[in-house]
Amino acid sequence: RVQLEEYLPADAAARAVAKAGEGAEVALVFGRERTGLTNEELQLCHAAVHIPSDPEFSSLNLAAAVQVLAYETRMQLLGAQPATDAEAGLREQAASHEQMESFFAQLGDTLDEIDFHKGRAPESAMRKLRRLFLRSEPSEQEVRLLRGILADTQRMARLAQAGGKGS
Repeated sequence: RVQLEEYLPADAAARAVAKAGEGAEVALVFGRERTGLTNEELQLCHAAVHIPSDPEFSSLNLAAAVQVLAYETRMQLLGAQPATDAEAGLREQAASHEQMESFFAQLGDTLDEIDFHKGRAPESAMRKLRRLFLRSEPSEQEVRLLRGILADTQRMARLAQAGGKGS
């Protein structure tokens, strides 16, 4: 199971409203009532929400979970103060979901090219690296910098492999 940082509903709503106020893409993703989200779906999420409930009735149905998050988000929106134009202009644009997924694909390819995993399954390391980078919430510029580093690493790996074949 994918381990994600967990938030209480009010904290998750505050974070979502703050990120949306910065111009970031925000989505609340709900799983199926019987099975929740798949590992693949969880892999795309940045955090999880834990709704405390009575231990004898440990899960809420989907409608109730949606209602709790919708309520908390609405409460946050009612109390949120919009950022001034000057404040918004000082922030770098957060990397989009697509930019992060492209970065993760390139990171996975690069780690394979440099034989980082040494024959071990790469899934565990990639899950941990995804959590690390998603938690840091890099900007578009930071993702471009990281992808440049990966591109140079890939180029150097190819040069090393070509040099090793001729020896």
